Amino acid sequence: MISMPKNLPHPQLPKNTEVVLQKRYLRKEFDGEIQETPRDLFWRVAATIAGQEVNYEQSFHKAEELACDFYHLMINWKFLPNSPTLMNAGTDLGQLSACFVLPVGDSIEEIFDAVKHAAMIHKSGGGTGFSFSRLRPGKSRVGSTGGVASGPVSFLRIFNTATEQIKQGGTRRGANMGILRVDHPDILEFIRAKEKEGEFNNFNLSVGLTEAFMQAVEKDESYDLRTPDTGEVKERLRASDVFDLLVKKAWQSGDPGIVFLDRINRDNPTPEQGEMESTNPCGEQPLLPYEACNLGSLNLAPFYVPGHNKEDDPAKNGIDWEELRRAVQLAVRFLDNVIDASRFPLERIDRTVRKNRKVGLGVMGFADLLYELGIAYNSEQGVQLAERVMGFIQEEGHKASSTLAGERGPFPAYPESVYAKQKKGPYRNATVTTIAPTGTLSIIAGCSSGVEPLFALCFTRNILDGERLVEVNPHFETALAEAGLAGHEIMDSIVAKGSIQDMNFLPATLRRIFVTAMDIDPIWHLRMQAAFQRHTDNAVSKTVNLPNSATERDIYDIYRAAYREGCKGVTVYRDGCKSVQVLATGEGQKKMDVGVGDPDSKYISSVRKRPDMVQGFTQKVQTGLGAMYLTVNEVDGQPFEVFATIGKSGRSITAKAEAIGRLVSLALRSGVHVRDVVTQIKGIGGEHPVFRGKGLLLSIPDAIAWVLEKRYLNHANIGEVNDLEAQRCSECGEILVCQEGCLICQACGFSRCG
Repeated sequence: MISMPKNLPHPQLPKNTEVVLQKRYLRKEFDGEIQETPRDLFWRVAATIAGQEVNYEQSFHKAEELACDFYHLMINWKFLPNSPTLMNAGTDLGQLSACFVLPVGDSIEEIFDAVKHAAMIHKSGGGTGFSFSRLRPGKSRVGSTGGVASGPVSFLRIFNTATEQIKQGGTRRGANMGILRVDHPDILEFIRAKEKEGEFNNFNLSVGLTEAFMQAVEKDESYDLRTPDTGEVKERLRASDVFDLLVKKAWQSGDPGIVFLDRINRDNPTPEQGEMESTNPCGEQPLLPYEACNLGSLNLAPFYVPGHNKEDDPAKNGIDWEELRRAVQLAVRFLDNVIDASRFPLERIDRTVRKNRKVGLGVMGFADLLYELGIAYNSEQGVQLAERVMGFIQEEGHKASSTLAGERGPFPAYPESVYAKQKKGPYRNATVTTIAPTGTLSIIAGCSSGVEPLFALCFTRNILDGERLVEVNPHFETALAEAGLAGHEIMDSIVAKGSIQDMNFLPATLRRIFVTAMDIDPIWHLRMQAAFQRHTDNAVSKTVNLPNSATERDIYDIYRAAYREGCKGVTVYRDGCKSVQVLATGEGQKKMDVGVGDPDSKYISSVRKRPDMVQGFTQKVQTGLGAMYLTVNEVDGQPFEVFATIGKSGRSITAKAEAIGRLVSLALRSGVHVRDVVTQIKGIGGEHPVFRGKGLLLSIPDAIAWVLEKRYLNHANIGEVNDLEAQRCSECGEILVCQEGCLICQACGFSRCG
């Protein structure tokens, strides 16, 4: 490795960056002791990637100087590669790509090969996408055995279970994308696969829509469902009914999303190698079977030039275009070198990657740049800025790839590519740009995530000993100070409301510019995604966030607009949709036992009916009011109801214990996660606290919380999965938000999709 210069500066770390680096990225000994500093990390990455330059005699760069350029690009937060590169560059593992797609063939051997290969990829730190469209439908005859096929959804469950046992790089469970074509005979079962919360929790699901299907929707016609092996027409369905079901399920839970397969394949640069059937877990990277792509993101905020004339068009001012050009050129070279430095988990993946040399350069910090320029996200100026910035990056990225082709030669499959036929290039890389999720990377860089609007201007973060700290977007904080409005009271009010749009005491300009995800009409989310898509080789990872009050018609309109606007897919998420049981009727849907609420309402809290037989345990706990016997009954290994009895205490205490037990039982049976129950009742004080182990039991509710926490929350394999179902971070307990097609914790950097 290239030696570190003696005068190499240390990075100036934004708030929380050091914590995230220590937890996820800095190298550790076997005993967990950290063995490198942030400066060591960024030099390790820069030197490893720049070291590949010696392989090319025609290069204009010296490896030592290039390493310094890469290092400064990263520590000035202008560019960061994807997490596997930060974690593994210069290590024995050496797997530097985040995105993989594996084929799933229609035989037991091919299916379980895919399971095995996915496990190998997850172990090395990557995420996987699969198309299950080649599998014959359920109840089909299996010629070799005379048996009956179980269908794609059944095998999807096997992949999900296998993923549950494998952690990415030893740090987190892998993420997956599962896609099924809309013309597969099992499509209705697939669309309904996530009706029950917690099902397929390691998968994002998307339906692969075709042009023929969308035209049938527009004309209100029926379309064919065909068996994938023979092409036989199995059934005909009314396209608008299927589309309506897609909308309904997305309204209920956010799943499945949609991808436009024909559109993806129209932009396939190497069609001679076959069709692209699937994408990576967040949908932004369509890939061929056995293909991978390494990604990186430019942070747009540091390219802002202060002091521009705001009376002019801000989209034409306020950006250091020359420095952005230099950063694009360095970033494309960096990502191409990553391909050479990476060790892939499968030899076939290695061959495919090196044949096409796809890279994906994207952006983050876009919302910050808008704030700096005084442009509202939901405005024509905002969309124009997106077009201008991404168009510039796309153009300069392809120029950089062309320069690399002159030094190193084009990607090996170039002669058969669409570029050669169109007499474009030659290029070093089959694709250059992708808008990827940047959840954790944006925390490291201290910027907004991807091309998303800010989810909140202020939020609370858990720190040591249960203390909570209010964190404020720095651009908003500056704007408040300039308006003479900074103060704790305002911040507390904003945290409580989550938005400033109804705060009429704030200047109108401030309220117009500082919008958050939930302030923005869904069509502006979609228009912004489409603007970036028009200048991106691959696709755009973004979520159209909707308020809880959004209707199915709203989602219907978004899906149709995504098709018209040229998006390659779309993900929607209605705020709080998974905390409400939705009554629904129709084939394949189970009736729910209604316990409370208006039976005529569409939104009804569902209390599960008590089974005839349950199993549980009783634990004796010494409280300040006497011995309490707490019985906890379980269903499927999770707490279902509790009964608290205080031995010889008076009637008042007995009544209180019974009331607490009933209310906790009602919460558990209504789907409230045990962590939320514990959070609410833990620490409630009483007159007679007693010591228990190393702490105090303060009261009856505190004692109940102690038993539940000890039993159900001290085991990561239980807590991690169920916390995600409850939309809480498995690592810090904070609320997860849905951005960039993934669940992300803004408090600690946890990302469900890496």
